[in-house]
Amino acid sequence: MRNVSQLPWNRNACGCSCSATRSRYGKMTGGTMKKYVLWFAQEHVDFRQAEIASLLRLWNIPMSTPANHNPERPFWVVEMQNDEAARKLASRSMSLRCIFELWAHSGQGLAHFHETLRAHIETHRPALAPYFGANNSFKVTVETFNKHFSLKEKVAKIETMQYLPAEGPVNLQTPDVHYWYVEFWGLDPMNVPERPHDVLFGRWVADGKRDMINEISLKNRKFIGNTSMDPQLSLLMANQGLVRGGDLVLDPFAGSGSLLVAAAKFGAYVIGADIDYMIVHGKSKPTRVNQKVRAEDESIYANLQQYGCGGLFVDVLIADFSRSIWAGGMVFDSIITDPPYGIREATERIEFKTQRRATAMTEDAVHYPSTSPYQLCQMYQDLLQFSARYLKLGGRLVCWFPMLRKDLEADVLPRHKCLQLVANSEQPLSGYSSRRLLTYEKISDNESDFDAFEMPDTVVENFRERYFTQLAEDNGTRKERRQALREVGRTEAKRRGKRQQPDGKWRYTQDVPEAK
Repeated sequence: MRNVSQLPWNRNACGCSCSATRSRYGKMTGGTMKKYVLWFAQEHVDFRQAEIASLLRLWNIPMSTPANHNPERPFWVVEMQNDEAARKLASRSMSLRCIFELWAHSGQGLAHFHETLRAHIETHRPALAPYFGANNSFKVTVETFNKHFSLKEKVAKIETMQYLPAEGPVNLQTPDVHYWYVEFWGLDPMNVPERPHDVLFGRWVADGKRDMINEISLKNRKFIGNTSMDPQLSLLMANQGLVRGGDLVLDPFAGSGSLLVAAAKFGAYVIGADIDYMIVHGKSKPTRVNQKVRAEDESIYANLQQYGCGGLFVDVLIADFSRSIWAGGMVFDSIITDPPYGIREATERIEFKTQRRATAMTEDAVHYPSTSPYQLCQMYQDLLQFSARYLKLGGRLVCWFPMLRKDLEADVLPRHKCLQLVANSEQPLSGYSSRRLLTYEKISDNESDFDAFEMPDTVVENFRERYFTQLAEDNGTRKERRQALREVGRTEAKRRGKRQQPDGKWRYTQDVPEAK
């Protein structure tokens, strides 16, 4: 199975790197494209390309990448129209640390880099003059990747650029112009080269929106559950769902509402559903350490109020997703969800009974329906068929899909005739399991195709059973794991000179009294 992040759609979404395309964009914008550096945080690397492509689509921003583009590098050298386009891109990105306009970069050593930077300044001196004025304070940030520089070494790097014609004062807190100097020393910390692979220099344009990750941190959130989604991933999902202000977004497996919070932070009206009465009403067992009972006001709505999004809350319903409660004319702009996998949260549906038992309660008695397992294959069939019916044309479904690592090459991803898979990113969970964030876009509104679902392989049918079987094969039973740990402890004790005594305790041999 090929990783969708490596498929051609990404190059097309980001803009082709060919000269003909750059020429066409130049005509569109009334000028040539400018070079920028997208500098990423080094986490969730496999999600970068899908998020950037989604944001380019959201803002309708043309962008081109060079032929040797490597998405795993912490920086991308790209071409965009202007600073405004760069700021728009950064204004929603959870992956970007910052964007700076590229003035010079070289992979041929520091001497060549300085020659390139000097030439750029001389060639573009009239255009760059406003940044070097006496009234403009400035700052230079020295950044390295895969190599540590001391403060003294960073200052020495800055002093090698004395030829910068900056006339204003230095301001380390709030500079008018912020320059970035970056040295890239490869991706392998065990094989650091003698000289940097690439050296880059440019003018800072915009920071990413990573401060929002801390703003909605689970540490301070009013209401959380056992499987509340990580804030960064929930915001990434909202970006890949193309969530805009005024959209209507649904999470049919809402849980404690983390994905609703993320969508609401981008201005969408949110509605959720879940089969678990206790979690919807904020009465489930607390998950915070040392918390005995939940506060009376803990709820999904309280979370949205906490972040100033209470006016965007539509409702959260108690519903069995296997039995749709939605009217035929209902339309959603995006569906963003994390279905249960049967590992930490049960996969349940209301049990279907064909006949009434003789011992059943009377009709007027309070009845709590029994549940039965909701098989993973059936759940994703319902999810994709529901999305085909209730998403607007061009709307997106963003959902997680669990897998065993040994199945990565198998053709197991769910498909639907009305939905096109546009992104597929992997998050490893352990040595034997992972989950993939799948993004589908609705491309057809043909009612005859609404039930055209296909799950190519049946290995996910009993995912929970296969997961725990694999866990036992890799790690053994709990008793076997404890025994293995004890054996490791015995070996370490012997190595340190201890010996097991008749009373069962381990002591150093010199502490043992000699026999009389």
